[in-house]
Amino acid sequence: MDRPNPETLLHRADALEAEAARLRAVAGEAGDALRVAEARLLRAQEAGGIGLFSVGIEDEILRPTPHFCRLYGMPEGESYPAKAFEALVLPEDSHLVSTAESRRRGEPPRDVEYRIRRPDTDEIRWIARKGEIERDAQGVPVRFQGVARDVTEERSVRGALAESEQRYRALFEAVDDGFCIIEFIDGPDGPLSDYVHVVANSGYRRHTGIPDIVGKRLREIAPDEAEGWLDLYGGVLRNGRPIRFERAFVAAGRHIEVSAARVEPASRRQVSVLFRDITERKRAESRQRESEEQFRILAEAIPNHVWSARPDGTVTWFNAQMYAFAGLAPGGFAGGEVWRAITHPDDAEATSADWAQALATGSVYQREVRLRRANGEDRWFLVRAEPVRNAEGAITRWVGTNVDIDEGKRRAVALERLVAERTADRNALWQLSRDLMLRCTFEGLVTAVNPAWTEMLGWREDELIGRPLFDLVHPDDLDSTLEAASELSRGQSHARFDNRYRTRDGGYRWIAWSTRPSEGLINAVGRDITAERERAEALARTEEALRQAQKMEAVGQLTGGLAHDFNNMLAGIVGSLEMMQTRLLQGRTGDLERYIGAAQGAAKRAAALTHRLLAFSRRQTLDPKPTDVNRLVVGMEDLVRRTVGPSVSVEVVAAGGLWPTLVDPSQLENALLNLCINARDAMPEGGRIVIETCNRWLDHRAAAERDVAPGQYVSLCVSDNGTGMLPEVKVKAFDPFFTTKPLGEGTGLGLSMIYGFVRQSGGQARIYSEVGQGTMVCLYLPRHLGEAEEPEEVSAPAEAVPARAGETVLVVDDEPTVRMLVAEVLGDLGYAALEAADGPAGLKLLQSEARIDLLVTDVGLPGGMNGRQMVDAARASRPDLKVLFITGYAENAALNHGHLAPGTQVLTKPFSLDTLAVRIRSLIEG
Repeated sequence: MDRPNPETLLHRADALEAEAARLRAVAGEAGDALRVAEARLLRAQEAGGIGLFSVGIEDEILRPTPHFCRLYGMPEGESYPAKAFEALVLPEDSHLVSTAESRRRGEPPRDVEYRIRRPDTDEIRWIARKGEIERDAQGVPVRFQGVARDVTEERSVRGALAESEQRYRALFEAVDDGFCIIEFIDGPDGPLSDYVHVVANSGYRRHTGIPDIVGKRLREIAPDEAEGWLDLYGGVLRNGRPIRFERAFVAAGRHIEVSAARVEPASRRQVSVLFRDITERKRAESRQRESEEQFRILAEAIPNHVWSARPDGTVTWFNAQMYAFAGLAPGGFAGGEVWRAITHPDDAEATSADWAQALATGSVYQREVRLRRANGEDRWFLVRAEPVRNAEGAITRWVGTNVDIDEGKRRAVALERLVAERTADRNALWQLSRDLMLRCTFEGLVTAVNPAWTEMLGWREDELIGRPLFDLVHPDDLDSTLEAASELSRGQSHARFDNRYRTRDGGYRWIAWSTRPSEGLINAVGRDITAERERAEALARTEEALRQAQKMEAVGQLTGGLAHDFNNMLAGIVGSLEMMQTRLLQGRTGDLERYIGAAQGAAKRAAALTHRLLAFSRRQTLDPKPTDVNRLVVGMEDLVRRTVGPSVSVEVVAAGGLWPTLVDPSQLENALLNLCINARDAMPEGGRIVIETCNRWLDHRAAAERDVAPGQYVSLCVSDNGTGMLPEVKVKAFDPFFTTKPLGEGTGLGLSMIYGFVRQSGGQARIYSEVGQGTMVCLYLPRHLGEAEEPEEVSAPAEAVPARAGETVLVVDDEPTVRMLVAEVLGDLGYAALEAADGPAGLKLLQSEARIDLLVTDVGLPGGMNGRQMVDAARASRPDLKVLFITGYAENAALNHGHLAPGTQVLTKPFSLDTLAVRIRSLIEG
């Protein structure tokens, strides 16, 4: 490679020097220009009230322009600690200020408005501050710089403007009438061929029913009426003259009254419209016209005379019937003349006087007057006139009618004669009737009785008149009789009311009364039904005997069913025990486990049957817990699906937010499983089962239909689309041992057990079924206001823990075998065991000074004192006594209806001895 010669290098050096000189000159000029521009910018910013600042991230020094210092009321200076300015911000706005931390993070508030208190004048000013973070080449924040200006006056103006706008809007919306401004626009149909609503108040919707009108065009909301409205408002726009009119707004289904005026200048092409809905007024006017026309038609159609008069009484109109009655041509004479022509002379003076009185007082005019027909015949008329008043109460006219009562007057004479005859007949009936007849006050004072009182009860008329009737009423019937008298005083009659009255000789007879109030008195007729009541009571006794016989028949069926099931189970137990004895004698102990298992299985089946029977009898001791039924159903879903088989689909519909209910979870699981099995059996060809939960609030009517108290309930329903039930089957479905399944396929205790369990839990069970459609069984359980318990975790069986030194257990049971077994278990565990065979013997030990850590007792004990009574008596001297009830039949009444006190538990026979040992230890340890 050739080297450049020295001359070439020198040339290049000279050129570079010249270029450097030129660049230095350009840079100097640029710096001068930059400084000039910055000075101009600074003056412009200060002229606009803008101050500049810069804060170093590392040194936290704020470098302000002079005007920035003036904005904050600080002396002019080249630099300040940033906190000196931050301290001027009011505490309420401190969250809007950039801080050293936020600046280091590069996240200070960028565009804010906050208040400061100027240190020089102590006044509060609003500052608008904008800032940006400047970063180095690595993106690290190096300074925060920006601008600030005083916006106090600007905010004041904005506030005043907002307040003014709010007042305008409030006034605008306060106008009750509808108001809008429309702006004419050019459209496809030509210039000014449509208009758009640019402003509208809320009254627009109230008076038209059209919402969100702003922005909508006329041809959009009322295309069929557009030309008419355009002509009206277009005229206002063209000539500037306001108009006022009434018009139907068909699209809105309204009739409106409108005032319209042009919005100046005309170049805005706007018209203001103020309107109100007058639909009701138009309807009222139409109804008034229709009413007047109907009045005229009715007045001409009815056979009576009809007339009208001015407020001063001058008659202005008669209907055709009145002209025909007088024999004159319609409209042929004035009103006053017709009255003089047809009124009987003897009635004229009184008629005129009464009419003048009605006109003076405005009261209804009514009088019976004789009017003369054209043929000279005089007939009686009821003349009646009523004033018609306006809204202010002033009379606008009179309307009158003349009703021919001549036949009525003649019948009245005949009626008086008939009344006299009937009165004589009534008196005869009063005297001759064998039923009691009575008139008395509502307070019971007798005013009249017929002779039957003497014949039936032995009381003479003079002994009863003025006497309180209630003195003779049987004491057991007095309250109901007084209530009946009170009802009569309120105008209520009784078709039949039964009570007993004392006879003069001291006996009582049943009387069936028919009563009604009249003229402030009680009128009553009574019939002796003593013999009838005696026959009814005899019939009731017969029916009760029949029901008892039917009940005994049911008991016989129950006993037979129990004997059959228990014989099968006892055969398994006894047979297994005999085989165990035989194998022990033979020394063959290898097979004992199989026979023990068979005996235990039979015993457990017997226990399960006992539980099902106890549930039906509603005497089962439950272990109620706050339960989440949804969770219980989900936990059972897999078992249900396996039980019903693949041919039946199972659907669970769980209600959201389901209330807890206080119920025994295991019993509810058994009930659910039984219902699903029944549903499966009703669908031999397969089908669908729906398990549904729901919150139910039963009012008085719904609760009465379900035979429960009104309130909140959780429902659990199981429905199928199977064969359904006949009505006669549904009625018996909850009866024990009733089943429609073939012999050997069902005990008939499933539904009865469910019914007993639900009723004992305070709820109800109901069946809804249609043949061929399916069946739904619903369980209604009362809502529990607490929280549902979490499900218990399944753990391995606990091992029995030996007793501590000196711990003593008292065992009270009338069955020696049970006492022996329990005592053996206690002895094996190291407890001292005391035994008693009945309640009194157990109480004697409990009232002694002996140490007793736990009482294990049966509920049903001989000796006149059951287990619960013994415990109650013992706790008088041992208030903290811990008790374990062991029972074979769970006496619910003795155990406080299934709800146990603290420190008390129940163990149902039969039970395993390991379970007994664990339960004893847990109770003693508390």
